[in-house]
Amino acid sequence: MEVEDLFAVDCSGRQVLEHLTSRWGVLVLVALKDGPLRFHRLRDRIEGISEKMLSQNLRVLVRDGMLDRFVEPTSPPKVTYSLTPLGREAVGHLCGLVEWITRSAERILATQAEHDRRS
Repeated sequence: MEVEDLFAVDCSGRQVLEHLTSRWGVLVLVALKDGPLRFHRLRDRIEGISEKMLSQNLRVLVRDGMLDRFVEPTSPPKVTYSLTPLGREAVGHLCGLVEWITRSAERILATQAEHDRRS
């Protein structure tokens, strides 16, 4: 697939792009970069995400092959999520974006404020 293909409405890569770059998708993947986490630890790590939204994103990312889901047969079951090799590769790229956002957020917010002041 060529990069240009992502501009086509019927490109299958758009779905992957949406999953990986959604607000919650990025945060889930980056939260797992240092190792596996159980569901509630992930929820606590990503402030503001609801259990429903976390569950939905985890299902999508498991289906996409970015995450592994391991269920320990205890009562209640303990579920742990970890990055697959494909997920680690994706996180390598996403971390650059996250680092850039972290470094640039103040400048962007200042630019927004200046824009709003002039408008």
